[in-house]
Amino acid sequence: MNTLQKSLIALSMGSLLSVSAQAAVNYAGQPYVGIKAGKFLVDTDDLDDPTAYGIYAGYNFDPNFGAEVEYVGSSDTDIETGTSAIKAEYDLKTYGAYGTYRYQFPNTGLYAKGKLGFAKAEINVSASTSGYSDSDSDSDSGVAGGIGLGYNVNPNMSIEAEYDYVAEDTTLLTVGAHYKF
Repeated sequence: MNTLQKSLIALSMGSLLSVSAQAAVNYAGQPYVGIKAGKFLVDTDDLDDPTAYGIYAGYNFDPNFGAEVEYVGSSDTDIETGTSAIKAEYDLKTYGAYGTYRYQFPNTGLYAKGKLGFAKAEINVSASTSGYSDSDSDSDSGVAGGIGLGYNVNPNMSIEAEYDYVAEDTTLLTVGAHYKF
């Protein structure tokens, strides 16, 4: 066997081994944190839809599956009372934990996202009239989920738009951005 044949065999074996090594790359996971803003969509005639602000954090176990937790709160929003003598307002808060799935569209930075898990929604109501005031709160917990569309701006930054079912009569429409570590 001459030197040229030995060199070609060594080069071929090296190429095959590097292809095998690239195919066996292990996904180490990727944590992320983000912020979001939008609107709570409340399905009640007397309540206006409040502005929502939130934070979230997650971990992608592989390119498709992950887990996410979030907190979203609202600004104080007026309640229509029918009289100017009574001033009433409310705010909403939600806490959620979800499993997530992302589908990356080929050859683009665009992806679809779905999430399913559990959430707790809290409402705080306060009313006042000529020296008298009162407040009350209520909460609801249960299965929650959402769908969204995102775009990977670069390897560490993404933006997302989501529509989430939080609780009975309450959904959430948000736009957010997150940073991946």
